Amino acid sequence: MMNIQILYFDTKHAIAVHDWIIENSGGLSGYRELGLLDSALEHIQNDLYYPSFEEKLKHLIYAVNKFHPFSDGNKRSSLTLGAYFLELNGYDYCIKKFVQEMENIVVWLAEGKIKEDLLFEIITSIIEEDDYSESLKLRIFEAVYTSD
Repeated sequence: MMNIQILYFDTKHAIAVHDWIIENSGGLSGYRELGLLDSALEHIQNDLYYPSFEEKLKHLIYAVNKFHPFSDGNKRSSLTLGAYFLELNGYDYCIKKFVQEMENIVVWLAEGKIKEDLLFEIITSIIEEDDYSESLKLRIFEAVYTSD
């Protein structure tokens, strides 16, 4: 198995991205609990917890989206920081698709309609496939439109 070096960013960079988002798209500036962001950024570097790039990306998006480290813009920040993580690691070929596909996904994640396992499948599909499989499309539809 080939050992691929994954590049990470720190809390300072994540805050800068978030602040840029708020300045350019509106919202309440400030932070609710940066320790949650620190923890997520540290945990994704642990290969025992998150052995693949896709698992690391999934946790980054999930943690920013669900743990609310910022006062506002957590969905937008989860999407943008995910795209930044892709770019930092040379996944340029799928960033546009990632942003387009994940725009609704991060909203549904925040609403509790998309769970972590489905988020992982979606991210893996965006990175590895041209389009979602029919079974993944069905799982997304069922999660979003038939959940309580």
